[in-house]
Amino acid sequence: MSIKDRKKDHVDLTTSGEVNYQVPTGFEQYYFAHNALPEINVDEVSTEASLLDRTFSFPLFISSMTGGYTDAGAVNAIIAEFCEEYNLPFGVGSQRVMLEDPETTSSFSIVREKAPNAFIASNIGGAQLVGGLSKEKLNLLIDSIEADSVIVHLNPLQELMQPEGDRTFKGIEKGIKKLCHDTSLPIIVKETGAGISAEVGKRLLDAGVEVIDVAGAGGTSWAKVENERASNQNPNNNFNDWGIPTLECVTQLTDLKQEYDFELIASGGIRSSHDIAKSFCLGADFAASAQPVIKAVMENGYDGLEQLYQKWNKQLVTILTLLGCKVPSKLAPKHIKLKQ
Repeated sequence: MSIKDRKKDHVDLTTSGEVNYQVPTGFEQYYFAHNALPEINVDEVSTEASLLDRTFSFPLFISSMTGGYTDAGAVNAIIAEFCEEYNLPFGVGSQRVMLEDPETTSSFSIVREKAPNAFIASNIGGAQLVGGLSKEKLNLLIDSIEADSVIVHLNPLQELMQPEGDRTFKGIEKGIKKLCHDTSLPIIVKETGAGISAEVGKRLLDAGVEVIDVAGAGGTSWAKVENERASNQNPNNNFNDWGIPTLECVTQLTDLKQEYDFELIASGGIRSSHDIAKSFCLGADFAASAQPVIKAVMENGYDGLEQLYQKWNKQLVTILTLLGCKVPSKLAPKHIKLKQ
């Protein structure tokens, strides 16, 4: 099966299939510490948050998922227009297919045409960095969308479940270090749903990574996605719930802030502003989500995405007001309590 067909399978399954983790994110273990005397007015509350020295209207990075197949350009165009209008950052899907098939470039380059001022991140898999990414390929990734940063996604679990997936993982860490050296753009490293531990996070930070997106277990299971694909004749369902829950990832990575200067993105099962706010209370600097966004776009286009955003925005304003916080960055451990 071609990479283009595989990408289409991924989007179809994540938006319409039963491919979520049975393992919860962990955020459900906490409740908010209600403040009956918030001493704040709703119109004083702002949902603005910063990432990589840039201020955005809402602490949501629209995670990488699409690109490289026939309909991806239209989906990317809608997301790009939305992010331009509402000042949100987003990342395109893996550009590996573009490096192998230049005809797919337009499904990625459309984003900069539609969003000339938005923060847009390139995306390449860690396995493609083994042996180092050539200067020509790196420039193509960045220049095709005039990228503001580069995302490296780590997905050994997904690759092992994928019949045609990569089996070479030795050398990725060295490749990430080289990438950090070869470009002045900030490097964001993310998992694809199985999570990043403190031990791995430390190695990434030592390599020069500036932002870590934990992408923990609790949302879309990419092992399950691969096992549900019709072309997968030998599914390995024992690994469908493999991974570190998002809450545990955030907690572990937050501890590294005592030693390293970096920014932390919480993702993996972020399905509401309740999840976003709880992740901030636990130390995250930003949040990210893909599945709800893609689903909204596939079902109702731009209007669907706008409705989702307005719903989450209203939720976050309400949460911040009820906790007496003017901005998300003021959220702290004291604002949540473990359920008994």
